[in-house]
Amino acid sequence: MLTRLFPVWAVLVSLAAVLVPGPFLRVTPAITPLLAFIMFTMGVTLTPADFGRIARRPAPVLAGVGLHYLVMPLAAWGIAHMLRMPPMIATGMVLVGCVSSGTASNVMIYLSRGDVALSVSISTLSTLVGIIATPLLTRLYVSAGVSVDSWGLFRSIMEMVALPVCGGVAVNTLCPRLIRRISPVLPLVAMVSIMIIIGSIVAGVRPALASIGPIVLVGVIVHNAIGLAGGYWGGRLLGFDESVCRTLALEVGMQNSGLAATLGRVYFSPLAALPGAVFSVWHNISGSALAALWAGRPPRHENPPE
Repeated sequence: MLTRLFPVWAVLVSLAAVLVPGPFLRVTPAITPLLAFIMFTMGVTLTPADFGRIARRPAPVLAGVGLHYLVMPLAAWGIAHMLRMPPMIATGMVLVGCVSSGTASNVMIYLSRGDVALSVSISTLSTLVGIIATPLLTRLYVSAGVSVDSWGLFRSIMEMVALPVCGGVAVNTLCPRLIRRISPVLPLVAMVSIMIIIGSIVAGVRPALASIGPIVLVGVIVHNAIGLAGGYWGGRLLGFDESVCRTLALEVGMQNSGLAATLGRVYFSPLAALPGAVFSVWHNISGSALAALWAGRPPRHENPPE
């Protein structure tokens, strides 16, 4: 129940960071290890069998990952230019578009009566592809006037994503009983970790929030909406059934925005972290609303193309 109210807690933490920034600023050095821990909690939910599912059902998995890395980076770049965002905010938008699927998408897909097994497969492959795709796409879409340390981005993604996820898979494989005992509390611990990250980022950009906050919020809402629509209608155009299309919508529209925020802060500036922090809050609100809508409308069962 507590984790389902994540958007509410995230908004309250953001308000607290604006009103009392000191405690949140003091935990800024912990952002990177906190994100690595969040990715570790994702890893312990996976087994080697999850990777095997990708090979057994490649068409919708490849469609989801392809739509994700086609729609979201291009949409972020277009929105940033259309709204004439300042360079660092535009960079943060692009980073949000270039990272992998969000870890909360699996829960939203379960609630919306989508294909949970497919969701796990897309999230897994999206995370692996992102190790290479995120640095390359960031360099492609970020303004020529902004320096991009592609190798540094790659190294950080290895440290904050690849190694923790692989470590989580290994622990789950070697100690399944232990993981079963502690798994009920892991989502709550991960939620608290991401809220600390959001609070720290909001506290860091507090002086500029009044001037840049509204444009970031508008950009994030439009970006997320394009991702949700692009995933759903992309699936429709490819001939997949309703359950798969719902899954694609949420996998494309929900981002690993905590990673985007962390990379923005480490490699660019605190302002570049703000779109990721705002996206972390908003995509949980929109995803929950869409899941609630779809939960009351069971999908027709059709056979998707393989």
